Amino acid sequence: MTTTETLFAGRWLRLMRRGRWEFAERTNPGGGVIIIAITPANCVLFVEQWREAVRGKTIEMPAGLIGDLAGNAKESAIAAAARELTEETGYRAGRIEFLMAGPSSAGMSNEIIAFVRAHDLVREHAGGGDATENILVHEIPLANAAAWLLGKSREGYSIDPKLFAGLYFIDHTPTLFNAT
Repeated sequence: MTTTETLFAGRWLRLMRRGRWEFAERTNPGGGVIIIAITPANCVLFVEQWREAVRGKTIEMPAGLIGDLAGNAKESAIAAAARELTEETGYRAGRIEFLMAGPSSAGMSNEIIAFVRAHDLVREHAGGGDATENILVHEIPLANAAAWLLGKSREGYSIDPKLFAGLYFIDHTPTLFNAT
């Protein structure tokens, strides 16, 4: 059996080596969640923020870590999604549906990302994240969402390809995975 060596341990990540493989481990037990949210006006919610890892602004769907708050290690993807959606966008969901989960980058990290769909949104406040975040909320008409993302890419924003999977899930629910 190959031993696993910790090369570096931080608050949220550990850099590990097993045999010839180096990879990152998330230190929170639940991974992350990406929230697909459509407003009553049929707009997709995107968030814009600076991401130090890519040294630039990104466009993302609302998202966050699961189980990252103290005393909340057993938080579900649904509970984390409800918390993060309201915190980041100011919208509260009447219902959140689990769609599927899988690795964010299987060759680099053990992180598992869950996709959820938020339904029956109600605006509670302007959003923008918590005190450590500076999030700008974009409400983009669903019919223009893909073109808007490509335009933001041309402007120099980092666009996560998983956003296009999220747009796909709006019309194609992966019921095969929905049993989890």
